Amino acid sequence: MTTLRIIFSLVLSLSLLAVPACTAQPKMEAKPAAAFFDKYEPVKAPTYDSLYLKPGDRLAIAGDSITEQKMYSRIMETYLTVCQPELNVSVRQYGWSGETAEGFLRRMQNDCLRFKPTIATTCYGMNDFRYRPIDAEIDRKYRENYTAVARAFKDAGARVVLGSPGCVDKVAAWVKSGSGTLEEHNLHLAALRNIGIEIARQEQIRFADIFWPMLTAGYEARQKYAPDYAIAGKDGVHPGWAGHTVMAYAFLKSMGVDGNLGTFTVDLKKGRATASAGHTVESLADNTLTLTSRRYPFCATGDVKDDNSIRSGMALVPFNKDLNRLTLVVRGATAAKYRITWGDQSRVYTAEQLGKGINLADDFAVNPFSEAFRKVDEAVAAKQAYETKQIKSDFHGKDAKGNMEEVVEKTEAERKPLVEAIKAAFVPVRHGVRIEAEK
Repeated sequence: MTTLRIIFSLVLSLSLLAVPACTAQPKMEAKPAAAFFDKYEPVKAPTYDSLYLKPGDRLAIAGDSITEQKMYSRIMETYLTVCQPELNVSVRQYGWSGETAEGFLRRMQNDCLRFKPTIATTCYGMNDFRYRPIDAEIDRKYRENYTAVARAFKDAGARVVLGSPGCVDKVAAWVKSGSGTLEEHNLHLAALRNIGIEIARQEQIRFADIFWPMLTAGYEARQKYAPDYAIAGKDGVHPGWAGHTVMAYAFLKSMGVDGNLGTFTVDLKKGRATASAGHTVESLADNTLTLTSRRYPFCATGDVKDDNSIRSGMALVPFNKDLNRLTLVVRGATAAKYRITWGDQSRVYTAEQLGKGINLADDFAVNPFSEAFRKVDEAVAAKQAYETKQIKSDFHGKDAKGNMEEVVEKTEAERKPLVEAIKAAFVPVRHGVRIEAEK
C-alpha cells in the first residue's frame, strides 16, 4: 500500500469515528397504568423459546443471601428433578450472604469452577447497589464485575443465565451506609436490571428478569390481597416463598423449559386412553383411568393471599400455565358435566372444558403426587443445606488453608449420600383419575 493510500485510510477511519452512531431506542416494557410506575424505565427483557439446558448438565446457582436462603434454588432443583427428569440435571447452590458480583468473582474458581459447571445462574445486584440512589461509579463497577463473572463462566465452558437483582419493599435500616428513599432504591435496582440486559446481549448469554416481575407482582398483590403483602419479604429484602417462586419462574423460563409435563387422553365412547412420555396407562375400567408416572407435576399448597406461600407466587406469575401443565383431555362425552376425582379431591367440569383439556396440576393443589413430591423436596433441601456448610465453613476454614484438595475430597464424600437420597426419593407414582357423569 502506498503512503498516500495509508494516509487516506487513516483520514477515513477518523472521520467515521467522528460521526455519532445512529442507535435505535431500545424497546421498553409495558408499564401498569398506576402512578407508582411512572418513574421507571424498564428496557424490554429478552424472551427465549429454545431449551438452554442440555442432558447431563451440571447447574451452578450463584448469588448473595437471597440465594443462601435456599428457596428459589430449592424450587429450581426440585422442579428439574421431578418435572424434567429426562434431562438428568445435577445442581449445586453457592449462596453467600452479603456478597456482590465482585465478591463471587474472587471465590468462584475455588468454590465453583472446580466442579466444572456446564450451566450457571447468577443473581447479584442487591448488595452491589449499596442501598443508595443511582450512582454512576457504583453502576460502572457493577457492569465491570458482573461482566467478568459472566466471562469467567464462559471461559470455563459454562452457559450463563445472568439474573437481575429483585426489588425491595422497605429501606434496609440495618445498612448503616445506605441512603435515599424506597423509591430511589428500587429505581437504582431497575437501572442495574437494565445494565444486566446489556451485559447479556454483549456476552451472548441469557438474562433472567427478576426485578420487573417482582415489582409488578408485588404491587398487584398489595392491591388484590393486602396492603402489607411483601413480595420482597418481611424485612423488605429477603423474600418469602411467594417472591422466591417468582424468582425461580424467571430463571426456569430463561432456560427455555417446556412446561408440558404430560397429557392423559380418554375417549369415553371408544373406552380407550393414552398417555404421553413419562406416564404409562395401566387400565381404563369402572370410570377410572389408572396410570404409573415417572414424571411429577410441581406440587405446592398454601394460601394464595400469603406472601410466604409458593401457591401465592404461582398465582402472581403464570407458573402453572408455562411450567406446570399436566393435562387431562376427555372426549366422547355424553353428559353435560363430569366430576373428576384425583386422589382425595374432586372438581366438576363441563364436557366442553374437558374436551379442551384441564390442567390437573393447577386445579388440584393436593393430589396423588403430593407425598412423593414432598420427600424429594425435603431431600433437595437437606443437600442444599449441606452445600452452604461445605462452601462457607469447610472450603474457607482452617483445614482448607492447609490442604484444600483433602477438604474437597472429604466433603464430597459427605455430600454424596445426600445426592443419592434425592434419587432414592424420586420413585414412580401409581395414581387414578376417576371420571363420573354428573346427574
